[in-house]
Amino acid sequence: MSSNRPYLVRAIHEWISDNNLTPYLLVDAAWPGVAVPPQAAKDGRVVLNIAPRAVAGLELGKDWIRFNARFGGVSQRVEVPVGAVLAIYAQENGQGMMFPAEDAPPSPPPAGSDSEAPAKKGGHLRVIK
Repeated sequence: MSSNRPYLVRAIHEWISDNNLTPYLLVDAAWPGVAVPPQAAKDGRVVLNIAPRAVAGLELGKDWIRFNARFGGVSQRVEVPVGAVLAIYAQENGQGMMFPAEDAPPSPPPAGSDSEAPAKKGGHLRVIK
């Protein structure tokens, strides 16, 4: 069964926005694939304002949250795997939802390393008569 986290993030985001509040994400900055400016992280976490007035091109996808935001006056692309989201809440009153920490997926080995497994050919399906 797929994770319910991306669906809950989208629902809480909509609820916060519909109530004219400011949606914030709390993200595990050490999670593999998290792309945020290093200066934005504190104690291994980063808080991101994802209100429409603060970001451009917000995508709340099944696997990734992506948008452009300004950090120190410089526009940067932010990418967050949904598994790295620890909470989504309204900045004004703290209402929202926290998520249990998940185990981070293993990082893929660097390209060209000896530990890369050869690609499998074909599937494991067979014809049954």
